Order: sequence, then C-alpha cells, then structure tokens
Amino acid sequence: MTTTEVGRSMIRVLVVDDHALVADSLVRVLSEEADLEVVGVAHTLTSARQLVTGTNPDVVLLDQELPDGSGADAIGAMLAAHPDIHVVMLTASNSDQVLSTAMAAGAAGFVSKTSGLGELVGAVRAGARGDAVISPELLGRLLGRMRRAPSSVGHALTDRESEILGLLAKGMTNAAIAERLVVSVHTARNHVANLSAKLGAHSKLEALSIAVRENLVEPPQ
Repeated sequence: MTTTEVGRSMIRVLVVDDHALVADSLVRVLSEEADLEVVGVAHTLTSARQLVTGTNPDVVLLDQELPDGSGADAIGAMLAAHPDIHVVMLTASNSDQVLSTAMAAGAAGFVSKTSGLGELVGAVRAGARGDAVISPELLGRLLGRMRRAPSSVGHALTDRESEILGLLAKGMTNAAIAERLVVSVHTARNHVANLSAKLGAHSKLEALSIAVRENLVEPPQ
C-alpha cells in the first residue's frame, strides 16, 4: 500500500470485469473512498496480467468469468508471478466447484455481484489486510469438501502457529486472534504469514484449504 502526504495508507485496486457498465460502476464506488485508489481497469485476463505488472496493485477485484478464461483458474498463475497481491473474486455464482477452485488457488476471498456497496468496499479493505473475505457458512461448506488422509505437511508448524491455524478455521480475523492471544495485530499477522509460507499458501483461505485437506484442523461447523 502507498502512503499519502498526510500519512494515510492507500489501497491500490485493479478492477477486472468484462462488462464495461459493471467495471465503470465499481470504479466509481471505489474511487469515492478516501483510502482506495483504482489504478487500472481490465476487461480480459490477458490485459489483467499486463496491468498487474504495470500498476502493482494491492488488491485485484477479479470477475469470475472473462472472455479469455475463468478468473478462478487464473489466480494461481497470477499469484505465482506476483505473490504480494490479494485477489478478491467477484462472483455471480455460488458453485462449490468454482469457489473451492479459487480458494485452493489462493483467492483472498469472495464478494457477490449482488452485494451492497458497503460490503464490496469492506471486502476490498479486508483483502488488503490479508483477512479472509468469506462468510463462516460458506467457509465451512467449502472446507468440508477438502479432507483427505493425513500427511506430514504440518510438522514444521510451531505450537503457536498450529493454535492460530485453529483460530483461522473458526473464521477469526487477525485483530480477533491478536485479542484472543493478547498479542499485537502485527505479531498475529506475522504468525499467519509464517504458517501460510510453511504450507505454501498465498492467502488465509488457501492456507485453510491446505490445512483442512491435510487434516491439520477441523473444518468450521
């Protein structure tokens, strides 16, 4: 995130949607927020990849279906090239297959095209903070599909990281985890970043999908 002259952190957002009317509406809504800066608009995955490189956004608000491919299928390659960005999927579908694919690929979360303006703006801010953007009900439904036989993938986690992983599985934010463990938000965020790196994940949701898949935590009920 960039910082203005008065010290306010600006969240740089790239909007990716093939419908010009929708994209223009998103730009107008986001641009009205003092802490959000729209740095580009793309209508295809090809142009999105180019703009991610050229504009260095904090958050990519990515449409699910684009003329040259699925947004969900493109997340993995996008994050491999730019691991510091956060991808929030803009979706008109609640398909478990589409959403679980996006989550496993490293999506920071999801926001429905039917969401209110406040929810959309909140999702962008949460994504920039690294918080998961997903309802507890949807999180439990998706993670519950991913279980398989245990493996050794979690052996490198410290006890504190395993504890935090369990709190993430309950849908807790960094701030809530910090309050629960009586540590700073910065410390909680570092623990989340470390455990995500050990699991090979780009986001909290991807870390949770790996953790549930490997039987490291129970999926949320």
